[in-house]
Amino acid sequence: MYISQDTHPKARVNQLIAMYGGNHASAAHLLCDRHDPTTVAYQIVDADLSLATITYAELRTESERFAAALHAQGIRQGDRVATLMGKSRALLVALVGIWRLGAVHVPLFTAFAPAAIAMRLDASGARAVICDHAQHSKLHGNEDMPANAPWITVVAGAEPGAVVAGGLRFEDLMARDHPAVEAAALGADAPLIHIYTSGTTGKPKGVIVPLKALASFHAYVEFGIGLRADDVYWCAADPGWAYGLYFGVLGSLTTGVRSVLLGAAFSAETTYGTLLLCGVTNFAAAPTVYRSLRVSGMPVPAGLRLRCLSSAGEPLTPEVNEWAIGALGMPVGDHFGQTETGMLINNHHHPILKQDIVPGSMGVAMPGWKAAVLDQDADRPAPNGVVGRMAIDLSASPLAWFGGYLNDAEKSAEKFSADGRWYLTGDAGRIDSDGYCYFSARDDDVIIMAGYRIGPFDVESIIVTHEGVSECAVIAVPDAVRGEVIEAFVVLRDGVSPTPALASELQQWVKTKFAAHAYPRTVHFVDGLPKTPSGKVQRFALRNRRREELAHA
Repeated sequence: MYISQDTHPKARVNQLIAMYGGNHASAAHLLCDRHDPTTVAYQIVDADLSLATITYAELRTESERFAAALHAQGIRQGDRVATLMGKSRALLVALVGIWRLGAVHVPLFTAFAPAAIAMRLDASGARAVICDHAQHSKLHGNEDMPANAPWITVVAGAEPGAVVAGGLRFEDLMARDHPAVEAAALGADAPLIHIYTSGTTGKPKGVIVPLKALASFHAYVEFGIGLRADDVYWCAADPGWAYGLYFGVLGSLTTGVRSVLLGAAFSAETTYGTLLLCGVTNFAAAPTVYRSLRVSGMPVPAGLRLRCLSSAGEPLTPEVNEWAIGALGMPVGDHFGQTETGMLINNHHHPILKQDIVPGSMGVAMPGWKAAVLDQDADRPAPNGVVGRMAIDLSASPLAWFGGYLNDAEKSAEKFSADGRWYLTGDAGRIDSDGYCYFSARDDDVIIMAGYRIGPFDVESIIVTHEGVSECAVIAVPDAVRGEVIEAFVVLRDGVSPTPALASELQQWVKTKFAAHAYPRTVHFVDGLPKTPSGKVQRFALRNRRREELAHA
């Protein structure tokens, strides 16, 4: 097991940088082949709580077969290969196979509608996409997909002998004998992941994650999550998004710690059942999961083996820990990070770094990163306790790896100070005299709902395609369970009547045209939107107005 509990954190950071920083570093070796082949890599739980396992020996053998199959289909080093898959054995095999070949993984969230999928496939230049059988219909026979798609489609989970229109069966490819492919050893700067992150304006932005970022991901699961060699680790986040991919898959594979995948939708019953069935000792999830457990009314079962609880993806509100301490016997450590960096600020579980949790605080900067708060109007550190712009001092952050968005110089420039010293998170916060960091707000309007970052522009650009809509703006509204939910303010075209039926139609429009999780929970029909003199919609004005209404409701 590649876990250190007693090495000084600064020395450990240097070890990890060396481990993942070589000119001939191999993703397949670092994530799979170097581990004890008899060790269980994952326990995979189905919706009925049936359990299967995959060892590192099996993961190596099956990923070698899949890498060879991709190579036989013309996929080469550097090619983009997407996955549109739930949590499964096939997903693990596909990911390690992609990286073994030296190709680059493009994650796709399974709730995305065809238009969102097509945008990412097209923008990344994907050569292949591997999907679950239940997702296959999104890739063919609809108006959002090109008639002659330039990518190969591989379908996992189709019945034997089934015809998959325009695609190949994953299982058929795995059954064929193809010439073996040597594990790629492309070095620290080779691209590993091509992921998209949404902002407030424009299309989603492409982030290239290099192999050397594994040093930061490994550091987080040791320092922040506090993984030990004897842990059973479950990160419940979806691998279609950064936290679930970086730390539900890569974090596990860097360490070799036995981990868990649950191939079912969330419910309190399945969550408690999985914790018990797998003997989970170290659990990480979005605050929404803990809030949902809290309000479920289900008693906490006897026999849980939990020793560490972590959360990320959205701010952790105090009532979660009030419940967790009483119900689960321990608090939840709040952690903060971004797609462009991995995790930065944590209530660390590592024994050398562990401190008392200060209510409302995200914790302190992780070793390998130096956090700061800058003045609102100048790139200089603000005094302790003063709210300003959350930033990372790159001159003192050896784990940093993000170099800018792909083919977007303007958006890239917004993430760095003019002198290149500071990475600007886009969030507002403060740091006290003890180094504890506190989240205040987002400088932009990105909505974080149940741990998912949703760009308002993505939702708005779908709603305005409806023939009855003239303009639209969406905002985040506080929600007791999800943290935030989306509400839409819609200006209709002349002659269109605002009705409950139309509101429902617009909600369904977003579900089918963009993503099932991102629909507005409430649709407000308004005569106009607040705007700046230059015509930019002022979402903050809508937020303030709506929160006043809710406060006086």
